[in-house]
Amino acid sequence: MKTASVAADVRTLLGEGPVWDPRSSLLYWIDIEGQALYSLDPSREGQVNKMSLGQRPGALVLRETDGAVLAAENGFFFLDMSSGKLEEITNPEEHVANNRFNDGKADPAGRFWAGTMEEEGKKHQGSLYCLNTDMTAQRKLQNLSISNGLAWSRDNKYFYLIDTPESKVFQFHYQLDTGSISEKRTAITFPEDAGSPDGMTIDEEGMLWIAHFGGGRISRWNPDSGQMLEEVSIPAPNVTSCVFGGENLNTLYITTASIGMSDEELEKFPKAGSLFQYEPSVAGTVLNYFKG
Repeated sequence: MKTASVAADVRTLLGEGPVWDPRSSLLYWIDIEGQALYSLDPSREGQVNKMSLGQRPGALVLRETDGAVLAAENGFFFLDMSSGKLEEITNPEEHVANNRFNDGKADPAGRFWAGTMEEEGKKHQGSLYCLNTDMTAQRKLQNLSISNGLAWSRDNKYFYLIDTPESKVFQFHYQLDTGSISEKRTAITFPEDAGSPDGMTIDEEGMLWIAHFGGGRISRWNPDSGQMLEEVSIPAPNVTSCVFGGENLNTLYITTASIGMSDEELEKFPKAGSLFQYEPSVAGTVLNYFKG
């Protein structure tokens, strides 16, 4: 099994949600429990900047114009990337106690999809929302446990979603014009000894790359056959997400977490919480922008 290397030696508590911006050639990722946004400039010897956000972020997507949109513990917000100022858009779960937003991405039409989870990961208390370009939020799914990794097929026919405690990747038929999803099926079932599926991205061949929380690796899967094609070892047990970046989208950036690890575990895995990188034999795809 090949091994990834460290891209940024930063010990986040719960590193998540990596986003590559091809316009600025910067890699962004968040620390959920650290309430922070990080950025990496690979062209400047791995220069890292940190911005405090004042609340726990769950996912970030870049806007087509400027700035970003954040799904955080208190709803959806516009984020000024220079000042860190947050402007509330809407909070569809204002009435729900102990829930927060988790993973999210923009779809091919420019909508922002993000899911929620109960703070302690209690089952079936999360939902999946879509922030439309007119700033209205619509619930797409409910009774999820930990709504996690999202991706859309290259032909825009399918939507993929991970519900972490279920150890499965689900596939839905997807309508680009309306954003509707239907005909749920299990595309991938994770092995019991491989940890839990967390964040996810898709490559130019339509294969899914999935982070193994508790499994110390990332893996590449064929969603049509459910077959695992490749594994990459990460020197950190809790691997959270991944995204393709770099000039030719041929570098896979991988986030990890250090939260909940004992002193003995941190001594064994001193790079836990760092950002890692790996160069696979296939390139990735550009993430979608939010068009609202």
